[in-house]
Amino acid sequence: MKERRIRVGDVSLREYQLNTVVVGTGAAGYNCADRLYSYGQKDIAIVTEGINRGTSRNTGSDKQTYYKLTLSGNDSDSVREMAQTLFEGQCVDGDIALCEAALSVQGFLHLVELGVPFPRNRWGEYIGYKTDHDPRRRATSVGPYTSRMMTECLQKSVESKDIPVFDGFLAVAILSDGETCGGLLCLDCKNAENPEDRYVAFKCKNVVWATGGPAGMYRDSVYPLGHLGATGTAFAAGARGKNLTEWQYGLASVRPRWNVSGTYMQVLPRFISTESDGSDEREFLNDFFSDKGQLLTNVFLKGYQWPFDVRKVEKGSSIIDILVYLEQKKGRKVYLDFRTNPCCEEAGPSGGELDFCLLSEEACDYLNRAGACFGTPIERLRHMNQPAVDFYLDKGVDLSREPLEIALCAQHNNGGLAIDAWWQTNVKGLFAAGEAAASHGVYRPGGSALNAGQVGSTRAAQYIAARRQGDADEIVYENSLKKTLQECRQLEAPAEANSAYNIQRLWDEAAMDMSTFGAAIRSCQGIQGLLQRVRQRRTELPETARIASPSQLPQLFRLRDMLLCQQVYLEAMLNYLTEGGDSRGSALYTNPAGIHPHGQLPEEFTYRLEQEGGSGRIQEVLWNGQDCEFFWRSPRPIPEDDDFFENVWREYRQTGNVY
Repeated sequence: MKERRIRVGDVSLREYQLNTVVVGTGAAGYNCADRLYSYGQKDIAIVTEGINRGTSRNTGSDKQTYYKLTLSGNDSDSVREMAQTLFEGQCVDGDIALCEAALSVQGFLHLVELGVPFPRNRWGEYIGYKTDHDPRRRATSVGPYTSRMMTECLQKSVESKDIPVFDGFLAVAILSDGETCGGLLCLDCKNAENPEDRYVAFKCKNVVWATGGPAGMYRDSVYPLGHLGATGTAFAAGARGKNLTEWQYGLASVRPRWNVSGTYMQVLPRFISTESDGSDEREFLNDFFSDKGQLLTNVFLKGYQWPFDVRKVEKGSSIIDILVYLEQKKGRKVYLDFRTNPCCEEAGPSGGELDFCLLSEEACDYLNRAGACFGTPIERLRHMNQPAVDFYLDKGVDLSREPLEIALCAQHNNGGLAIDAWWQTNVKGLFAAGEAAASHGVYRPGGSALNAGQVGSTRAAQYIAARRQGDADEIVYENSLKKTLQECRQLEAPAEANSAYNIQRLWDEAAMDMSTFGAAIRSCQGIQGLLQRVRQRRTELPETARIASPSQLPQLFRLRDMLLCQQVYLEAMLNYLTEGGDSRGSALYTNPAGIHPHGQLPEEFTYRLEQEGGSGRIQEVLWNGQDCEFFWRSPRPIPEDDDFFENVWREYRQTGNVY
């Protein structure tokens, strides 16, 4: 890596010249850097807003899952079978599914070697369990902080190699001409006050975008507060989006942000709501369910049917998500209460005994086998999963003394940036890994995201080390840097002209609107109205945004990224409806010509369910600087290459060309 100081117009800035920059210090980003070094490409660096921020390090769930090929027992499994499972998630490219299956063991065992304590029996088998959308027992876990342990172990490996990490650097632009990547422009957040050190340019041939999903778009979000995403910046560089309409939403606590899946639901807490001032406490599920057994069973099922799934609204547990959403829409606060049993108002404030025989056979049998058919929800939770109680205690929330506020939140984007089988985008030299990459479709097995991040970052590193050596394209770099710095200065000038800081207010308004109209419950009218407002907010941002000092420039650039991201995602949703799209996955689209599943629900919950198998077409979108262009295609099939050993071995020996 070479360092020098350059001047572009009236801007003086530092420049670093190197082969590859990895953006992000989550599990995918660290793994990519670690792999690059191991494969021989050592002219690399990592850029991050904050080493300790991000989803990989700061999120989890009841039992956070890693999904890989079966490595225990006598269950039959194969790479092709796992690839087929992933491919059947709908709108999934077969070559990507095959890569994720084929490299799942390599990625998993690499983590094991680095010290992630995945459980195995005394014979050395890495045991597994069945997760959602999983026909085998491919899932494994080290507990609620699986991704954190992965990240910490990968970080240690990177640090042992002395790979440079630029901490506190916000990537504000990918330097590209829309076809080729030439580098990266960053804002040095620690030196934003100093015009001479404010911007830093990285002149590089490759950029790996491992910035996670665009979490900042939503107010109701289970992503950690430190994670906002940067997908809009990639759109601005010419990278295509893919499957942007496909998200996962689910119930999560608000403070702290955490999925309330698994045992949190299986111990059958009370669902209560209050006015914003805490008055008028009501067990609101009772208003909908006349059958207490059905109520309790649906709450139990939310444990492992955690994501909102439109297929489970009419006859399933996702009706719980909708009832929570409706309470939120009324302006009421919703809580889980573990102190008292549900459906026992007549027993007074102490609760009363639950009749577990009211539950479905499946739920009753599960709790019986767990020895948990007794007591109150908190007592059952302590018995079944004490770490789930301890987690909230560590965050200052005592579930035995206070209710837990929850909401229907954005949790994971199954879409993202379109990639090929080496995780390279349509912009040559720009790669995406982790949640920033669109490797998933409408549905995905639980835990497959952690595997996808490891596989994708490994594939990108392999390709860069083998085929992307050398320096950046000089012309692309210089032209894009000059243009980008001019745009940055234009954004700065009016923002600094007034000290009435308003970035947080603008952000909060935009995020609240997205949660209202562009989350789990969507309508054509709502999307169109919000899209008009977002377009206006984005185009007027240079005139309306105000910061008190240059130290607040990071917030301004993040808002610019978020508004562009919102516009592209909303355009994708509207285009999906225009093309005749119906409700599927974690999105319910209002459709007056559809079914109204429950008479007690408002008309906005009339929807038409996509037929099994759906259209199968993948939506891609390109931001051209002014508007969105859309492309629809069929998924690439699972490759059927010659797998006769002698043929493959001969070709590999003679050419080594697997790229």
